Amino acid sequence: MANNYDIKDINLAEQGRKRIDWAEKEMPVLRLLRERFEQERPLNGLRVSACLHVTAETANLARTLASGGADVVLCASNPLSTQDDVAAALVAYEEIPVYAIKGEDNPTYYKHLSAALDHQPHITMDDGADLVTAILKQRPELLKNLLGSTEETTTGVIRLKAMAADGVLNFPVIAVNDSDTKHMFDNRYGTGQSTLDGIIRATNVLLAGKTFVVGGYGWCSRGIADRARGLGANVIVTEIDPIKALEAAMDGFRVMPMVDAAPLADFVCTATGDINVLDGRHFEVMKDGAIVANSGHFNVEINIPALEALSNEKRQPRPFIDQYLLKDGRVINLLGEGRLINLASAEGHPSAVMDMSFANQALASEYLQQHKGKLANGVHALPKEVDREIAALKLKAMGIDIDTLTPEQEKYLNSWEEGT
Repeated sequence: MANNYDIKDINLAEQGRKRIDWAEKEMPVLRLLRERFEQERPLNGLRVSACLHVTAETANLARTLASGGADVVLCASNPLSTQDDVAAALVAYEEIPVYAIKGEDNPTYYKHLSAALDHQPHITMDDGADLVTAILKQRPELLKNLLGSTEETTTGVIRLKAMAADGVLNFPVIAVNDSDTKHMFDNRYGTGQSTLDGIIRATNVLLAGKTFVVGGYGWCSRGIADRARGLGANVIVTEIDPIKALEAAMDGFRVMPMVDAAPLADFVCTATGDINVLDGRHFEVMKDGAIVANSGHFNVEINIPALEALSNEKRQPRPFIDQYLLKDGRVINLLGEGRLINLASAEGHPSAVMDMSFANQALASEYLQQHKGKLANGVHALPKEVDREIAALKLKAMGIDIDTLTPEQEKYLNSWEEGT
């Protein structure tokens, strides 16, 4: 058992181990990587501090890193995303220190971040760039040991690029989210399914025939819009980017500004990475009983203070629902405190899609080790051949074969002389 940790209850460990083993069966790519890591030990001697959602899928990533020789410490990247039994299993059976409790308050959250950094990491692994931010703002003494960081989310990559633009990001970061095998699959299929799962578990409200508004049309929002339509909802998309708005329209969705969509909405779900996507002016025109949720990383997309200012009372009719009684008599229902609804009231992404995302994380750590001292400060993507390797392993695990180019085809594609 790990010596230092802060979890809810170590007695939950056995149930957590069952959950981890169940997830592992749907993660064949990570399993293959773990087998190689056990043989080659590419992370030997590296201290890794990971700030990720503490789920069964993340546990399998932590096991893979440890099998490669890394000394791993894990803390939560969101106060509501921890699976307490998984945290207990990692401590009890894997001897990995975990600092995470589902429902922890903000002071505890930041205390846990600090505990993870006390590990004096060579590599940090982030889901929202909180560890990187803490190092730059509060713990600059850690920079001397730091090889670099990896980042899982769109939101985190946005923050990191802002740091780079300001000239403060003085070490390399691998933007795992920019890999095709991450954002095209995890963000679209994972977020799409798990967000709708979270909304349905929290409300048990039928989506068929309802008007469902999606804030944004990035990869996450595309998945949400597609899955909501698949459940029979009438979907409206709001956007600020004319290219993405045009794509949403061509995909068959109604597109309009949020202020026009809000009065029509039975559901609104945001996933943009920006603040106040749902603001006071939108709450003022929403219909009675509207349900609002967020699937972006931070709980800033829904302006909760503005909603509170319009309200006389707040009550909780079901777990994960805060019902605001507005001064004009209407009710607006906020899910999961405005935090990631797919993890607040459900279990996050399915294991099969996290398999590719966490394979990227494991290989990004290996890449930082292999290229230490050679990467420029700033945000980097993993090489495309790593992406293709992960995709090929996933196809193999799924029993899918694909074509390969014949020598004649390769010659044709590399030649400019042959035309019609």
